[in-house]
Amino acid sequence: MAAPKPVRTMRFNHFKVFTGNANPALASEICYELGCPLGAANVRSFSDGEVHLQVQENVRGADCFVVQPTCNPVDRHLMELLLMIDALKRASAERITAVLPYYGYARQDRKDRPRMPISARLVASVIERAGADRILALDLHAAQIQGFFDVPVDHLFAAPVMVDYFDELKGENLTVVSPDAGGVERARAFGKRLGSPLAIIDKRRSDVNVAEVMHIIGDVADQDCLIVDDLIDTGGTLVKAAEALLEQGAKSVRACATHAVLSGPAVERIENSQLEEVVVTNSIPLAEVADNCTRIKQLSVAPLLAKAIQSIHEDGSVSTLFV
Repeated sequence: MAAPKPVRTMRFNHFKVFTGNANPALASEICYELGCPLGAANVRSFSDGEVHLQVQENVRGADCFVVQPTCNPVDRHLMELLLMIDALKRASAERITAVLPYYGYARQDRKDRPRMPISARLVASVIERAGADRILALDLHAAQIQGFFDVPVDHLFAAPVMVDYFDELKGENLTVVSPDAGGVERARAFGKRLGSPLAIIDKRRSDVNVAEVMHIIGDVADQDCLIVDDLIDTGGTLVKAAEALLEQGAKSVRACATHAVLSGPAVERIENSQLEEVVVTNSIPLAEVADNCTRIKQLSVAPLLAKAIQSIHEDGSVSTLFV
């Protein structure tokens, strides 16, 4: 008689999802996908600006996930994340996973001038020190940021969500464009999914948020171009890239980016540009001024993050989400 199969027991009593004030709408949507309520927590400010936080339910023995993009205002939302992690740790949560749909300070990932900090490394250290046992990140500005952490990191990409949206555009006339040399790997993978050729924009950055298009590598004449990037900040690089592509004979230019930072004059620049469409995700909540921008389209990454959270909780594979 065959021996009975061992019964698999869960490592945790239950799992809970919490959030701060950075993007509660995304956290609520993730919980809807998971079929669970959003964890109760009170996050507010004292009159002097200090963050006051209290987790309002039992988390002892729980597998806890804190959904908190460190977007504008970056430092406040980072502090909310740290305090939430610390509160859960002191309340005897069994495991704490920081879910970072957007990782602030990611662009400061190296020391390229004298007497500069490596801010992305410092932020990683602080999150770990607060008590995070695991990191779930979405489209880090540089993949090597994973190495700044000494805890496991699951690095997801929004490409599957974007590819599904742009699938109807694929064909002989679609060319995927990387806005700079650093984004070539991302754009190449995107183009491979769509079966489209790759073009690269050679740009020179003279200062922070100031870039100049130098050359276009690849044939974009009579092509429908799709610029693929990880984030859009002030929108200057994106608009200049679109102008350069059209000057080289492109029929149309669209763009997509995971993180809609959209600071300063970004929305106005996009609205007044020759871009047909700019597709972003809800990793960062759209600014109110962007709601009326006819060129900006937002897709949801909540199903993707919900599946990752479920896989992590069940000790399953996250690699299936890359397909």
